[in-house]
Amino acid sequence: MDPLTAVPWPLRTERLAIRRATADDVEATWVWRSLPEVGEWITRAPADIETYAQQFTDEARLPTMLVVALEDPAEPERRGRLIGDVMLRIEDGWAQAEVAEAAQGTQAELGWTLDPALQGRGYATEGIRAVIGACFGPLGLRRIHAGCFAANEPSWRVMERLGMRREEFSRGTGLHRSGVWMDGLNYGLLAEEWSGAADGSRRG
Repeated sequence: MDPLTAVPWPLRTERLAIRRATADDVEATWVWRSLPEVGEWITRAPADIETYAQQFTDEARLPTMLVVALEDPAEPERRGRLIGDVMLRIEDGWAQAEVAEAAQGTQAELGWTLDPALQGRGYATEGIRAVIGACFGPLGLRRIHAGCFAANEPSWRVMERLGMRREEFSRGTGLHRSGVWMDGLNYGLLAEEWSGAADGSRRG
C-alpha cells in the first residue's frame, strides 16, 4: 500500500501547490537540477537528462517525490511553473527487536531542491512547512528528519526556520563528489514539537 495516498494532494499554501511527481515532470525538474549550484549539494547529479530521467522515474524513487508549482499572485506570468521538488520518504523508526513492528512507518526523511532563480523569497520554507504539516496530519507520523552538508547553509537555515532541532554535527562524515570529506548536519522534529499552521499555509 502507498502511504502517501492518505494525503489530499495537492497541498496548497498561500503561494504554492505541491503534488506528487510523475514521469512527465522530468524535463521541468531538470531545469534546476542540471545547474552546477544545485548539483553541488544533491545526492545525485547526473551529467545528462537521459541518465537523470532513468533515476527520476525509478519505481523505488518516484513514489517518494513531490513537485512544487508556483501559484504566487505576485508572479502571474509564472503561474503553474514548477520551481522545486521534495523527497518524502516514509521509513521505520529504530526499535528493539521485541517492539520493532510498532516502529514501522512512523517517521520520514525529507529533502528538497529549489530553482535558484527563485531563492530568497521564502518558497522553500513555505513548501516544506506544508509537507511537514502533512506528515504530522494525515500521515500520522511521529517524527521527521533531514540532513545536509554543513557547508550547505541555505538548506540548514530552512530547517532552523521551520523549528527543526539540530541533532548532530558530524566531522568529516560525508564524501563530496569533489573528493573532499565534509562535515554534516542532521535535524529532527517530533510531532509534539510542531508549531506550524495546521494547513501549512503560514509564510516563512
